[in-house]
Amino acid sequence: MQYTIEVEMEEDGRWMAEVVEIPGVMAYGATQDEAVKKTESLALRVIAERIEESETPAASFSIRLPAAA
Repeated sequence: MQYTIEVEMEEDGRWMAEVVEIPGVMAYGATQDEAVKKTESLALRVIAERIEESETPAASFSIRLPAAA
């Protein structure tokens, strides 16, 4: 499965990144890069936990990073 990270700047200046295909996997950061890194880390933790708990079959996956702004 392929995962997509969407990034946007909030009205207060913080950046928010989220994995579209995994509800609830999102993180904020002071910069776009920080938000993406936090979101990638969280996504990997969630995927690993789902595999360990047999909620998701162990399969190869990739994460598509947002284009540079």
